Amino acid sequence: MNHLRVVKNASPLTLVSYRTDLEQYFQFLARRQSVSGDELTPDIIDHKSVRDYLAWLQQQGLRRSTMARKLAALRSLVRYLCRENILPSNPIAAVSTPKQDQRLPNFLYPVEVTQLIEAPDTSKPLGLRDRALLELLYATGIRVSELVMLNTADIEYQSGVIRVSGKGGKDRIVPLGSASSQWLQAYLKAREKLIAKGTGTQALFVNRFGQRLSARGVRNIINKYVDALAINTKVSPHTLRHTFATHLLNRGADLRSVQEMLGHVKLSTTQIYTHLTKEDIKRVHNRTFPRR
Repeated sequence: MNHLRVVKNASPLTLVSYRTDLEQYFQFLARRQSVSGDELTPDIIDHKSVRDYLAWLQQQGLRRSTMARKLAALRSLVRYLCRENILPSNPIAAVSTPKQDQRLPNFLYPVEVTQLIEAPDTSKPLGLRDRALLELLYATGIRVSELVMLNTADIEYQSGVIRVSGKGGKDRIVPLGSASSQWLQAYLKAREKLIAKGTGTQALFVNRFGQRLSARGVRNIINKYVDALAINTKVSPHTLRHTFATHLLNRGADLRSVQEMLGHVKLSTTQIYTHLTKEDIKRVHNRTFPRR
């Protein structure tokens, strides 16, 4: 875990996920061998135990994407053990990653996202905060973990951009957009009233006590407006990220630019957003099909 934190510069969330996933595998091994966790040794990790572990995870009803993440954590540990000469060779190199389900990301249509963004009561400080928060999530496509770590100094109004600290401590610059910039400036005036109750935090988004807003707090805010609007689609902060990418690509943005704005390391991660909406498919059909 120290290697991941210091050398790999892994985020706190990644560290928690890796620790949880690895502990689950070791608990599985301990039950399988009828020993305590303290009695396990590195040489007990082998191809068969990992295959059995994946089969057990499938029986528990876990999604293939979750199983793949747990396997990635284990692979990372085994590579580390090999580099440190604790294991002579990689015993799980031949274990294949579970084939992933080809599921399209959940996203909102323009009319739906407009209804959601315009739902807050902007005559109140918390309503202004919510409007600015929703505008920013949609305008930038940033992760909720990146949103809650933003400070007021990260916004550059003159340049119209925001500095975001992404996964692995990698910073990137993302355009704000005029609407998002306008509502952020309006919110900052109301923010003074909110932080007067707290301890003078530098956090951009604060809760009603004047303290930094949490990721759970952001989800609760979105859920409140989704329930009020009776939107049938399940909506989370990540839904707005999906929506941001989908709308850009459907309007002709190039994949590389969207990859940069989302902070994806691999272009293949961004390619999941290249699906087409029903309206786009119908429009192409109407425009190109010879018999109308």
